[in-house]
Amino acid sequence: MSIVESPGDIEHITKCHECSSRKIERDETRGEVVCSDCGLVIEDNIIDQGAEWRVFSPEEGDQRARTGSPSTQLLHDKGLSTEIDWQNRDYSGRVISGASRTQYHRMRKWQRRARITNTHDRNLSQALPEISRIGNNLGMSKNVQQEVAAVYRKALEKKLARGRSIDALVAASIYLVCNMNNLGRTLDEVSKSTRVGRKELTRCYKIIKRELGIRLRVNHPTDFVGGFCSKLGLPAETLSKTLEIISLAEKMELIDGKRPTGLAAAAIYIAANQTNRIRTQREIADISSVTEVTIRNRYKELAMALDIKMQ
Repeated sequence: MSIVESPGDIEHITKCHECSSRKIERDETRGEVVCSDCGLVIEDNIIDQGAEWRVFSPEEGDQRARTGSPSTQLLHDKGLSTEIDWQNRDYSGRVISGASRTQYHRMRKWQRRARITNTHDRNLSQALPEISRIGNNLGMSKNVQQEVAAVYRKALEKKLARGRSIDALVAASIYLVCNMNNLGRTLDEVSKSTRVGRKELTRCYKIIKRELGIRLRVNHPTDFVGGFCSKLGLPAETLSKTLEIISLAEKMELIDGKRPTGLAAAAIYIAANQTNRIRTQREIADISSVTEVTIRNRYKELAMALDIKMQ
């Protein structure tokens, strides 16, 4: 008999090759696959892929499990190395004695040094925690943060970090992934969160996008409407009215060649006025990183073309 080493090899057995019956039983305890009709043992040496211990409660399973957390892009070694905890407690939760703390402190120090062996790892060890911090500040999910870390790693492999600051590359990676996932984060939002100037951020963003061969669709005003309305505390009614205005403007080809954030801000200004949720141009300008003059010009163009009368 052959040895079946993976669950996938077991799953492909759907019928008995002796009597063609499809009544197949799998006995995980004895490691056998048996035909119920003719009694043929189809496989008799299946390797159990589960744990060798038994548990009777979820808490007991957590204590006995020896596997760590899944690999992640947000750690420079992808979480595959050992990490010594800082809580000064042993596996059972007992506090470590004072005599052992110095030894553990020394072990932590040398273990941390051993994990970072070259400039590549040192760069990642500084950049990846920054990605997590900024991502949390911008309300990005863990999956998006993982994608940012993957883009940063690719940029590092292309040697794009040479001559550029880590902060600028991190900011550019975040802005790039936000555009890839249509998250509607403006350049100014990312710039303020990362302490990187708008000019340097734009330059690094263009370099990463070109060198990695990433093609992005052009931002649409609707990408920013949800975030802007949320920051202004506007209800769903105003949001729907804003989307309706932008849809009409798009049909009349009024959005071509216009900055999407400016059009979104102007549409929100009109919609808020129409739904009696009035917001000033200054309030909208502050959250959209658009000047009041731009909002004023865009809203006049929209109101005139769509024949909208403001209150």
